Amino acid sequence: MRVAVIGTGYVGLVAGTCFAESGNTVTCVDIDEKKVRRLKDGDVPIYEPGLEELLKRNLHDGRLHFTTRYEEAIPNAEVAFIAVGTPSGEDGSADLKYVLEAARTIARHMTGYLVVVDKSTVPVGTAKKVEQAMREVTRHPFDVVSNPEFLKEGAAIDDFLKPDRVVIGSESTRAKEVMDLLYSPFVRTGNPILHMDRVSAELTKYAANAMLATRISFMNEIANICSLVGASVDQVRKGIGTDARIGSRFLFAGLGYGGSCFPKDVKAVVHTAHETGYDFQILKAVEKVNERQKRILFERVRDHYHGKLAGKRFALWGLSFKPNTDDMREAPALVVIQELLNAGAQVAVFDPEAMKECRAHHFKDRIEYAESPMAALKGAHGLVLITEWNEFRNPNFDEVKAALAEPVVFDGRNIYPRKVLERLGFVYYGIGT
Repeated sequence: MRVAVIGTGYVGLVAGTCFAESGNTVTCVDIDEKKVRRLKDGDVPIYEPGLEELLKRNLHDGRLHFTTRYEEAIPNAEVAFIAVGTPSGEDGSADLKYVLEAARTIARHMTGYLVVVDKSTVPVGTAKKVEQAMREVTRHPFDVVSNPEFLKEGAAIDDFLKPDRVVIGSESTRAKEVMDLLYSPFVRTGNPILHMDRVSAELTKYAANAMLATRISFMNEIANICSLVGASVDQVRKGIGTDARIGSRFLFAGLGYGGSCFPKDVKAVVHTAHETGYDFQILKAVEKVNERQKRILFERVRDHYHGKLAGKRFALWGLSFKPNTDDMREAPALVVIQELLNAGAQVAVFDPEAMKECRAHHFKDRIEYAESPMAALKGAHGLVLITEWNEFRNPNFDEVKAALAEPVVFDGRNIYPRKVLERLGFVYYGIGT
C-alpha cells in the first residue's frame, strides 16, 4: 500500500518505519528541513533500540522516503496518518492546532478517496473535528479513523510489529477494510484487531495509560506505608501480583512515572472529565501521588545528612525517565537534581543515552557529566540510582565503595539487595524496603 505519515516525531517515525518494513511504500512528511535531511541520511534523531537499523534498511530498499512537501506524499497515498504533536496546556487540555493544520493540508493535496488516520494521542471528539476541518477544504471523499498507538519507549519496534491488539475506530466499512489490510501482517499470530466507534477508540488510549499510571501510584503509596511499618514492598508486590485478577505488571515501586505519555494522558482524562462536569477524583490523586513520589529519594538524602547538603557531591546514575530511551520529559531525575542543586550540593551524572539531552535542554553546565558510571562516583558522598539501566544492575560494589567518599546508596528503583550491600558496609536506602 501507499502510506503517508505526517510528522516524524517518536510515533510517526516508528510507525512509518514499521509500515515500510512490512512492504508498504511510505513517505513521511515533516516541516523541519534539517530533520528531514538527517533522516534521508539515515541519521535517527531519537534513541530507540532497533529503529536505526530498520530505517536504514528501508531507506536503502526504497520503501521509506522523507520530505517536507505534502504534494510528494498525499496525491498517491491510500492512507495518511496524522502523527504530529499535541502539546498539553496547563489545564491538561491537548492543543490540536497541529493536528487540524495537518488535516487541512492533507485535504488540499488529496486527489481521490483517502483514509485519514488520527495516530497522535488526541482527546475524545478529535476525529469529528478533523473531519469538519477537511470538509471545509475538499470535496473529495475520505474517511477519518481513530487508531491510537500503544508503544512503550524502549520497546516500540516490537510493540508495533507484534502488537497485543490494534484498535481501530471507524463507522466506515470501506475504511475498516483498508485498515485491516494494512495491519494484517502484524496480527498473523491471532492478536485481535478491535473495531469500535471513533469516540471509544479515542478514549481507549487515555483509559489504558490512566489505568497503568494508577497502578504505579498505588504501589508507590503501598511502598511508603511499607517504609513506615517495616514491611517489604517487593514481598507485597509478589504477594498480590500472583493473584490472576491483578497480575504482576506495573507493580514496581519507585520514583513515579514520567515520559511523554502518562503525565499528559492522565491530565487529559481529568480535563475531559471536567469538561463534562465530572470530577475524576482517583486520577487527581494519582497525579498528586506521582509528583510527591519524585521527591522521595531527595528527602532520603536530605534526612541522612540532617539537611546539611551544601558542598557535598553526589553521583547520580540514570537521567531518562526509563531505560532504553533518551527521553527526559517529566523524568524523576529532573526533580532530584534540581532539589540537590537548590540545597547547595554538587551533582555528577551518568546515563548511557540521555546526557546530551540533559546538557542541551535541562541543566547545561550546572552539573558534571561523567564519562562512565564509575567516574561519576569519585569523591561522591552517595550514589543516587534513578533509572534502572541494565549496566547499573550489577556493579562491582567493592569498586563502588572505594570510589565513594561515603558508602551510601540511595536506590530509587530497588534494584540492589539491601542485605548484600549492608554486609559490604554500605548504608542503603530503598523505596519501601
